[in-house]
Amino acid sequence: MIITRRKLLVGSAVGVAALTLAPRAFAALPPLAKKDKYKVGFAQTESNNPWRLAETKSMQDEAAKLGHQLVYTDAAGSSAKQASDVNSMIAQGVDAIFLPPREDKPLVPVILAARDAGIPVFLIDRDVDHTMAKPGQDYVTFIGSDFINEGNRIAEWVVKNANGKSKIIELEGTTGSSPANDRKKGFDDIIAKHSEFKIVASQSGDFARDKGRQVAETLLQAHPEADIIYAHNDEMALGAIAALEAAGKTPGKDVLIVSIDGEKDGVQAIVDGKIGAICGCSPLFGPKAFATMADYAAGKQIPPFIKNDDDFYDGTNAKDKISTAF
Repeated sequence: MIITRRKLLVGSAVGVAALTLAPRAFAALPPLAKKDKYKVGFAQTESNNPWRLAETKSMQDEAAKLGHQLVYTDAAGSSAKQASDVNSMIAQGVDAIFLPPREDKPLVPVILAARDAGIPVFLIDRDVDHTMAKPGQDYVTFIGSDFINEGNRIAEWVVKNANGKSKIIELEGTTGSSPANDRKKGFDDIIAKHSEFKIVASQSGDFARDKGRQVAETLLQAHPEADIIYAHNDEMALGAIAALEAAGKTPGKDVLIVSIDGEKDGVQAIVDGKIGAICGCSPLFGPKAFATMADYAAGKQIPPFIKNDDDFYDGTNAKDKISTAF
């Protein structure tokens, strides 16, 4: 059979059209060659709080320990910058990418771009929308906490320890992020089963201490009856403490505060009686992240979700456990 240039071009056009119409049908996770040392990308979301700083240090320390070259970037709280950072890593030809996606949808295109460039992506601490990208198909796995369970656990503690308090202000994390979505769902689902409680206001504080303080001030003015504050992370809880004290109220007495993460300042606030309880969320991903990459390179089956075990802090153990907080 003689293949003419025209037939070749037509065939190529059909092939391109087929790929355009159904790109996922031909997609597969790229392999990772087994090597002693790798050039690995780590695209951090921001560095404005102790949790992120601890995560970055864990990744950098483990990479140095293993002798890998870590290409580190900081998106400074911008999903667009984080996407650009990942594209730069793709252009540099890194072997693999570790990504904590700031939001669950805007980072999907670069995850798919990395896959198509033959670079496996490992999501850590935050996941993406599974209707747009799937673990085991578009990225290797999600390593992180069960955020819904975190919300469940802190809500269950509130139900048992509210002592008559019932009007809740919720300080949500970054809009569109998987921890904010799931910590809200986990908490709200439990609270909805107990009619004596009511969430009177819920607004994003973007996981930031100062934004949490500002939002808490506004919501407390609008809802002076509120006597419980649930913050999606310790930084916002600490901001809420500042807001309450500025308003002449006593955190832990006039208003019960609960949160998630387990940073040292937050656990100290439990010791000081200002926060009631914190469900932990470890930022120390380095050892587990690089061990997972090594297992993937070795051809081992990687589960779609690798769960971190979260600690829990309240008045019964905070003093003993503060030395282990980050």
